Amino acid sequence: MRTGKSDISGWLVRPAGRHLWAALVAVLCASAAGSARAVPGGGMDNAIVVRAARTWLAGGSPYDDPHFLYLPGAVLAAVPQALLPQGVLRVLVPVAVTGCLVFGWACALRLHRVPLHSRFAALGLLALAVGFAPFGHLVRLGNWTAVAVLALPLSLLLAGHGRWPAAGAVLGLAVALKPLLVPMALLFVFARRWRALGVLAGVPLVTSVPAALLLPDPAGFLTRTLPFLLRGDDGFVRLYEASPAAVLPRLGVPEPLAGAVAVLAAAAGVGCAYRRWRRADPGPLRLVETSAGLMLSAFLVSRPSYDHYLLVVLPLLLAGLPCPGSVARRPWFWLGMLPQVPGVSWPFLESGRRRAFKDAVTLGVLAVTVARQTFGPRPAQRSGALVGPRREPGGRTLDVGSDPAF
Repeated sequence: MRTGKSDISGWLVRPAGRHLWAALVAVLCASAAGSARAVPGGGMDNAIVVRAARTWLAGGSPYDDPHFLYLPGAVLAAVPQALLPQGVLRVLVPVAVTGCLVFGWACALRLHRVPLHSRFAALGLLALAVGFAPFGHLVRLGNWTAVAVLALPLSLLLAGHGRWPAAGAVLGLAVALKPLLVPMALLFVFARRWRALGVLAGVPLVTSVPAALLLPDPAGFLTRTLPFLLRGDDGFVRLYEASPAAVLPRLGVPEPLAGAVAVLAAAAGVGCAYRRWRRADPGPLRLVETSAGLMLSAFLVSRPSYDHYLLVVLPLLLAGLPCPGSVARRPWFWLGMLPQVPGVSWPFLESGRRRAFKDAVTLGVLAVTVARQTFGPRPAQRSGALVGPRREPGGRTLDVGSDPAF
């Protein structure tokens, strides 16, 4: 008897056994513990922010370090870490980053109305932890991208329930810590949620301005960080960037041409994201695919653009696997993941400083795959859809599932 897609989806959403959860917990604990042993101070990237906070406490400017690419509010947010012993940070940061990844995955599942106790909930997170190299990279680096990995699915979950101002507040808090999710403002423009857009912009403004006034150079982010980001001329950073503007020149393409290619690709991605939003089909795929398109477009043109940025969108896309018509059911989605499988040696790319080429392939394939969703049939037109609109008692339609259990 042949098993259809609906049967596969049914198998995925069944409750997971204890042995599967035990394996998942063991892998996550091993990842955090291994990072705590191998990396002092909670990771290289977290150390940059903590060092900036310590510099400020000593009377200096955090922006003296060109690799501190955060808004002023992040300095104050890092002060508690700056007061902790190195031994505590060594354990605390990998655990906190892992926690953000786990809760971000849980929010992505809830958005797609997949039960948290299902086989897919455990297997999906296990696949990310074991089969996706940037997962381990993010835990070891302690990068604050982990906040965005949690904030994006949480904000979309709130938006899917019609709570757009709350979604804007979540995104605003994430931007205040690290301005990675700024492109998500376009989603609020597409949806014409002006009040929520004001909340998104207001939260980092309210937190950053007072924090900036406490710094020796209040305009340091504007006068030092922004020029650094626009130039992208750090030789060390460029080796690990995945955007076409950084990768193509390493292949012999002139920098102006590479920059133009990146800008055109990003513009096309934003146009596809807008068209995807205009399709207005029910269910969470509209929110997810529009948001993923916006973020991937930003990663194509942003400087820097690292492999762990992919974790901002990948859990959202992967969590839609049980839903017919989702990106995760496209073969190109899985082909794009191949360069990120740990332990696979690719010819001429064995060096760690050449992994940016693999990251660029994954980024490009993901961006094209998500963009192609714009031109496919509407998910609502497919049989066996697991998603659909739900109405409030007052009759308002929400972008959530029809199953009251979720």
